[in-house]
Amino acid sequence: MQKVGKFYKVSINQYIKDYKNVFNNEKEEVICSIYENIKLPSRATKGSAGYDFYAPFDITLKPNESIKIPTGIKVKIENGWFLGIFPRSSLGFKYRLQLDNTIGIIDSDYINSDNEGHIFIKMTNDGKENKTITIKALDGIAQGIFLPFGICEDDDVTSCRNGGFGSTDKH
Repeated sequence: MQKVGKFYKVSINQYIKDYKNVFNNEKEEVICSIYENIKLPSRATKGSAGYDFYAPFDITLKPNESIKIPTGIKVKIENGWFLGIFPRSSLGFKYRLQLDNTIGIIDSDYINSDNEGHIFIKMTNDGKENKTITIKALDGIAQGIFLPFGICEDDDVTSCRNGGFGSTDKH
């Protein structure tokens, strides 16, 4: 297997900032405790394609509720590859828990962004099963798979990224 990426935690200061932007009423001591327990993505078996992303805190979603999760994770990726973030099949099958953007695309230059390349995962309990979902801290919430990509022969892009969701539209 070709090794094309490496996971890291974002800095504690970045995590506190991003966590407060999502959940503005939490105390810093609580956020620091969450940060300390963040688990880097990992594969469950040597044949697994996906790296499990873990919930950094307990999550409860009633039908039709959404949550934007600051994972505390960033990833360094070799050029010519990206990290696709996919739903965990068990949560989709049992609860119809879905990623809001269907599949997340983490580009190799995202790590250079002002937010340190902090990966967020936004999920929705679509409500069709009419079940409340409870996910405990450190349970798997999504999976990341490294995938290669190609470019057109006449591609001459030279611009650089700086930002997260939708940042490639801001040249």
